[in-house]
Amino acid sequence: MAKSKCVAYVSTYTMGDNHGIKIYDVDMDSGRFTGKARIEITNSSYVTISHNGRFLYSITDFGVESFKILPDGNLELINAASINGMRGCYLSTDYNDQYLFCAGYHDGKITVLRLDTETGAVGMITDEVFHRGLGSVAERSFRPHISCVKMTRDNKYLCAADLGIDYVTVYRLDHQRGTLRQVDIIRCDIESAPRHIKFSEDGRFLYVISELKNCIDVYRYHEDNDMPFFDLIQTIPTTDNYEAQGVAASALNISNDGRYILASNAGENTVSLFEINQDSGELTMLFCLPVSGEYPKDAMLFPDNRHIVSLNHETNNMTFFRVDYENKCMVMDGKDIPLKQGNCIIFHEL
Repeated sequence: MAKSKCVAYVSTYTMGDNHGIKIYDVDMDSGRFTGKARIEITNSSYVTISHNGRFLYSITDFGVESFKILPDGNLELINAASINGMRGCYLSTDYNDQYLFCAGYHDGKITVLRLDTETGAVGMITDEVFHRGLGSVAERSFRPHISCVKMTRDNKYLCAADLGIDYVTVYRLDHQRGTLRQVDIIRCDIESAPRHIKFSEDGRFLYVISELKNCIDVYRYHEDNDMPFFDLIQTIPTTDNYEAQGVAASALNISNDGRYILASNAGENTVSLFEINQDSGELTMLFCLPVSGEYPKDAMLFPDNRHIVSLNHETNNMTFFRVDYENKCMVMDGKDIPLKQGNCIIFHEL
């Protein structure tokens, strides 16, 4: 049986380079990338792939752009659309690929845009929601900074992490009109700065990584009387040295098979791998080790869980590691690959 082929899409800022998305062929056996193509786009802060696997969406200086994923993994521009605000920092779609959600770090706004489910084109804005409030760290987080927006896996609620005011705000999505109505707030610890959120594969658990607290909070999600509930069941540090100064948790990614969570820690410049208990949702740290670069803004397990790639934003490189589960460690696997100001990475099986 032939192995499926895989590509990796990497988004970057474009100071002096107008190709903000790099495409790589992935060798799963060796855990290495080979350059394939470059896509012209300005300052791609983040990219996401539709749940049907047909389209890729990217943030750009001018709003968002949509691309068709071709059979060989290359991208073909479909269209661009304005988000009527400052450049966003995170994108996601609902599970029916009817709406695109854009998180605004700079202006504290969620923008909802309608999608054409057949062509993948981005359409009109259906809602704009501004967060309000004051954070506790005046010199840094004195106002809303929405850093992540993700739907619950039952496709009912949009959760928005705001690291400026230490909230994850929960909205009910009106699937007909594309509008949001606030129904709950998950109040995170003061000065924790919730940065990214992920749901378990079965949708029962929510994982929130906090930039300043350097922890992952685990919540059990359920509905009662048509209302969402999130019960905190675990808080686990992302680093061995929990009291370390100048460390900021960054990436949070779940493996394709839902068995592992990978987190990264800027300042300390490490990645941490956790095993997910499939029954309880709780995490057990396997290791926390250096990435041989500075500011691992994103890090991912390869789809087969045997290798790790780290996007090191400040040293302008990608580093590669082989995972040794028996000895609970990772081993550097070959030379780094130069990459200027990498922001995020997504694997896509063709």
